[in-house]
Amino acid sequence: MSRATLLTGIGELVTLDPQHDGPLGVVADAALLTVDGRVEWTGPASAAPREDADEVLDARGAAVIPGLVDSHTHLVFGGDRSAEFEARMAGRPYSAGGIRSTVAATRAASDDGLRARLAGFVAELHAQGTTTFEIKSGYGLTVDDEARILRLAREVTEETTFLGAHVVPAEFADDPDAYVDVVTGPMLDACAPHARWVDVFCERGAFTVEQSRRVLTAGAERGLGVRVHASQLAPGDGVALAVELDAASVDHCTYLTDADVERLAASDTVATLLPGVEFSTRQPYPDARRLIDAGVSVALASDCNPGSSFTSSLPFCIAVAVRDMGMTVAEALRAATLGGAQALRRSDVGHLRRGARADYAVLDAPSHVHLAYRPGVPLIARTHRATP
Repeated sequence: MSRATLLTGIGELVTLDPQHDGPLGVVADAALLTVDGRVEWTGPASAAPREDADEVLDARGAAVIPGLVDSHTHLVFGGDRSAEFEARMAGRPYSAGGIRSTVAATRAASDDGLRARLAGFVAELHAQGTTTFEIKSGYGLTVDDEARILRLAREVTEETTFLGAHVVPAEFADDPDAYVDVVTGPMLDACAPHARWVDVFCERGAFTVEQSRRVLTAGAERGLGVRVHASQLAPGDGVALAVELDAASVDHCTYLTDADVERLAASDTVATLLPGVEFSTRQPYPDARRLIDAGVSVALASDCNPGSSFTSSLPFCIAVAVRDMGMTVAEALRAATLGGAQALRRSDVGHLRRGARADYAVLDAPSHVHLAYRPGVPLIARTHRATP
C-alpha cells in the first residue's frame, strides 16, 4: 500500500524545477508531497493536496533544499595526516606524494576498523545535508586492498569508483608502467564487480596521459563509467583526455587553458570543483565564473580525504565557492545538488521535481542564502533520505 506524506509550512522550497520561478525553482510559503519515497507534487501551501496525504508534517517556516550530492570523496582509509597539514600551513607546498602514507595505514587497517570509520564519515555527510555521495578507492594499491575498499564502500553507496591509478605505489616506483599493467589487468578484474566508475589521477607525480588513457579505456571496456582527476597542480592534457573519452566528470580543474574551457563547454563532461582542496593546500581557487560564463556544467564536491581536503561539509564548500570562486549563492547550491547529480549521470537526485527521490534537507534558516551567509554554522536541522 502506498503512503503519502505532505511537508507543509515551508518558508522557502528550492526545487530546481523549471516550472517554478528563477534559477533554483524557488517556491515561497510552499509544500512538498511525497509518495513512497518519490516527489509527487510541489507548490504553494495554499494549493497543497492535503486530501491525498496520509501524514502531514510542519516545517514551521524553514527553508527546504534538495539533498546535497557529493560526487567526489575518498572515505575509506586508515591513518591521519594532520602533521602534513600543519607543515603545509607553515609553508611546505602540497604534492601528491603524501598519498603513500595513507596507503600504508590503510593496508594495515582491519576491515572492521575501516568500516567503523566509514560509518562516522557517512553520519557526518547526512548531518550536513548530503544524501547522495560517491566513494573512490585508491588507498590500497594492491589487488586485494583495492577490492576490499570498494566492497566496504558499496555497503554504504552505489556510487563507487575504482581509483587504482591514484599514485604509483612505492614497490613500483622504478617501473610505473608495470603498475599500470596490474591496474588494467588483475586489479581491474577484482574491482570492476564492485564499482560503477573508473578514475585516474592524470597529473605530474601521478600518471601520464598515455598511462591514464590505458586505465580509463580498460575500465570503459569493462562497462565502467569514466571520471578523471586533472589540472590540480598545473595545466595538462587531462581535460582533453576526459572530453575525448566522454567522461562524466573531470575533477579539480584548478589550472585550465582557454582550450580546456572550450572543450568542456562543447561537451557533456562536468567540471567538478573542489574548494576544500584549495582551502587546505593554499593553491589558487579555480575560476568558477570563467567556466559558468563559458557555458560549462559545474559541480561542487568535498573531495573528503585525509591529505588535501579533510572536510565532509558541502555547506562549507558552498560558502567558499561564493566567497572565493566567483559563484552566486544560487549557482553554488545548484552545483552542489543538480551539478553533482549530473557529474554522476543521475537524473533522480539533486532536485525536487516530480518523480525524483524524496531526498531533502530542512534548514534551521529561512533561506538557502544562509548556507553561504552563515559559514561554519550547523544549519541542517534535518536530513530526509528516501528508502531505496
